[in-house]
Amino acid sequence: MIIPVLDIKNEKAVSGKSGKRETYKPLKTIFHKSSSPIKIANALKIAGASRIYIADLDSIEGIGSNFNIIQQINEQHIPVMLDCGVENLDDVANALKIADKVIVASETIKNIEELGRIFNTFSKARLIISIDIKNGKLYNKNLNLDLKQLIAKIKDLKPKEIIILDISKVGLENGVDMNLIKKFSGMEESLIIGGGIRTDDIIQLEKLGIKKFLVGSTLHNGSLKLN
Repeated sequence: MIIPVLDIKNEKAVSGKSGKRETYKPLKTIFHKSSSPIKIANALKIAGASRIYIADLDSIEGIGSNFNIIQQINEQHIPVMLDCGVENLDDVANALKIADKVIVASETIKNIEELGRIFNTFSKARLIISIDIKNGKLYNKNLNLDLKQLIAKIKDLKPKEIIILDISKVGLENGVDMNLIKKFSGMEESLIIGGGIRTDDIIQLEKLGIKKFLVGSTLHNGSLKLN
């Protein structure tokens, strides 16, 4: 399954590389001539997408949000997997009001105890853990643990879906880190892989039993097909 990625900043769909959000520019996509998130999301649905990953960059950076747009996309166009920089239980509760599923990301979660509380409070069917990797290491602002420790915690929580997002590869189209993927052996059916994905990577990962992929740049520029 190809899950399209849409980053939203200041009410516009944007694109950039390696997670350097301050350099992001309006998205140019084959799916619509404008950078309107709503129009692009609707075009993706018409093209065959069954859900969409949206990162609300304003919310993640703590400078506002695009919740009205995201709620409209989720309710009127296509189910949304939302990354809005949740830190705690209350943030997740608010995000679940506007999105089909909420992403609890290692970048922003307050602490490992809060992660446990979130998974004990809400339906696992509506929660997705995102393991954010940058330059080969676990990327987080608050967690005092390494990737190995977080993987052990995830095994206890048993989430239905786990994103492995290599932020340093976003927009570069230079392939995935297979050594990183292998650290999640035994979780293949739950994994969603994102960051630099190409057609060859998808073929290789499918052989490992991984069936879901987050795709942004290569999808929007037409070099990888949605179906």
